[in-house]
Amino acid sequence: MLKNYRIGFDWIGLILFLVIMIPNFIWFVVPAPNDVLRTEFVTGTIDSIASICQVLMVASLCLVIKRNNTESKVIGTIITVMACVVLYYICWLCYYQGNTHTAVLIGLTVFPCAAFLIYSYKRRNMIAAFFAGVFSMCHIIYAIVNFII
Repeated sequence: MLKNYRIGFDWIGLILFLVIMIPNFIWFVVPAPNDVLRTEFVTGTIDSIASICQVLMVASLCLVIKRNNTESKVIGTIITVMACVVLYYICWLCYYQGNTHTAVLIGLTVFPCAAFLIYSYKRRNMIAAFFAGVFSMCHIIYAIVNFII
């Protein structure tokens, strides 16, 4: 399986990660009103697994390239992924307006995960898709356990 991949650099993967992280960087510096994301959580082990998978996902998104990958669907993939990013940004705007409704918090979780999953799958990077899938499951469990249950 690994023979179908090569080490390279996918600059779009890096841009995707940075674009998704922009609201997080802002949140680190400027707390939102009613900032429920800065509370103590009960999902420590799952959060640790998610963090490890996030690093591996980003590394494999940026540094692992599928051999013989056709570039013909790149524009459609970018449009779909950017739709997820726009919805993610809308959820951040709602969150900064003080809206901590369950739908907003789930949106903050699901939309970036969907963007990473779609991008890695459409680029046929199953290594990144695997780590994106594990990261997504952990991230969604985190949201459900800490904000819904």
